[in-house]
Amino acid sequence: MLALLVVVLLVVFTALGSGAVAYAVHRSPTLNGPVMAGVTTVAAFTAILAMVVAAGGGNA
Repeated sequence: MLALLVVVLLVVFTALGSGAVAYAVHRSPTLNGPVMAGVTTVAAFTAILAMVVAAGGGNA
């Protein structure tokens, strides 16, 4: 149950962070590619999650 809560929170915060980055890039005229910024943010969160799972042993 705790693992499910952690996964749900990670998904929510990843979506929130990705949306915030995409919005900031979209609103700033000097920055380009809001979709790529959002995808890059999701990739970074995924990499961090993979490192956490690998460090924890990965036995869910």
